[in-house]
Order: sequence, then structure tokens, then C-alpha cells
Amino acid sequence: MLNNREIRYCLDEMGKMFPNAACELVHTNPFELVIAVVLSAQCTDELVNKVTKKLFKKYKTPEDYLSIPLEELQQDIRSIGLFRNKAKNIQKLSHQIIHDYNGQVPQEREELIKLAGVGRKTANVVTSVAFNHPAIAVDTHVERVAKRLGICRWKDSVMEVENTLMKKVPEDEWSMTHHRMIFFGRYHCKARNPNCSECPLLTLCREGKKRMKKRNKEKNPVQ
Repeated sequence: MLNNREIRYCLDEMGKMFPNAACELVHTNPFELVIAVVLSAQCTDELVNKVTKKLFKKYKTPEDYLSIPLEELQQDIRSIGLFRNKAKNIQKLSHQIIHDYNGQVPQEREELIKLAGVGRKTANVVTSVAFNHPAIAVDTHVERVAKRLGICRWKDSVMEVENTLMKKVPEDEWSMTHHRMIFFGRYHCKARNPNCSECPLLTLCREGKKRMKKRNKEKNPVQ
């Protein structure tokens, strides 16, 4: 496991690699961000942005999503995985926002989680990106990077990863760290082909050292 000094080094290096890391879901207001993040479950941000480019022109308010049959909304997001369930959740959360929150997306994580299709990760993204509240949303990239580096244990749950990161990272860096870890995992420390050989964190990364050792053995088998 990495100590505090080593974690600080990792955060600083990620910052050098991705100084402008930010949410890549295109949106213009908190409501659009909620819709986009709900759609992004088990789906790439790139595909979500393609769909929402048309979707956000057609639907502007929660009332708009409730003004059409469910089947029409399903067709609008059909290219996205789990589109039937996501369409149901979008209409349900639209109803909740209108009737439970006076038409405004709630800012508190505890209230956001009450919305249909919104889990803790989604709520953390919205409260951080839309309302600038400190939060660390643990998606697959953040979890993978934290465990590969040894910031967290392999057996840790998503909640345990989040709690560990909140303890190890200064609160005023939570949101920034969340985005940088996502970029690091999405574009550098990829799931299948991490760029270990050119990684500035290789000397600290337990997974990277393991992979490089294996690669060297394959290149130079014992005669």
C-alpha cells in the first residue's frame, strides 16, 4: 500500500499529465447533467454525447420528458445500452424533480440519490460538477487506478475505495482528483492495455511492476 508521500506524488504526476481534466459529458445545466450521467451507465461518454446532442434539443425541461409516450423516448435513446430501463428512469426522475423538488435538481447527494436511476456515483458527479461541492465519484477508472497503484486494497468495495480516497486526498482536491484519475484510467492506465512502459508512476505501481516483469520474462525466456 502506498504511503501519504507516495500518494501525493501520484496525484501530482496525474495533474501534470492531465491538468485540464474535466467532465466530458456535454451539458448546459444540472438537469441535463443528471440525464447524461444516467445515460452513461455501462456506456461511453462519447456515445452519450452523440445521443444527447439531439436529445437536449428536443427536450429542455422535466415536463418535456413527460409530455411524450415512453416508447418515443426509448426510440430517442435506443442506441444506448439498457435504453428501456433508462427511459423509464428519466421519466420517473423528471416527475420527482417536478413534484418533490419544485422543478429544480437538488444539490445534496442524499436527495439526488432518491431520484430514479441515480446512485451514489451519479450523485457525486452531479453535486461536484454541477454545484461545485467536493466529492469523489468512484467509477470503473477510478477504482482500477486506485487498486493498481496500491492506494486501496484489491478486495475493497466501491464504497471503501471512496472512503479511502476521501481520507488520503485533501478535500479541496476531491473533485479535481476524481477527474484526473478518470482521465489517467481512460487514456493511460487502460483496463486491457495500460501504458506501463511510459508511465511516470511505474516505480510505485505494484500492478505495473508485475506486468513489466512478466513482459520481460516473455521477451527474454530463460534458456
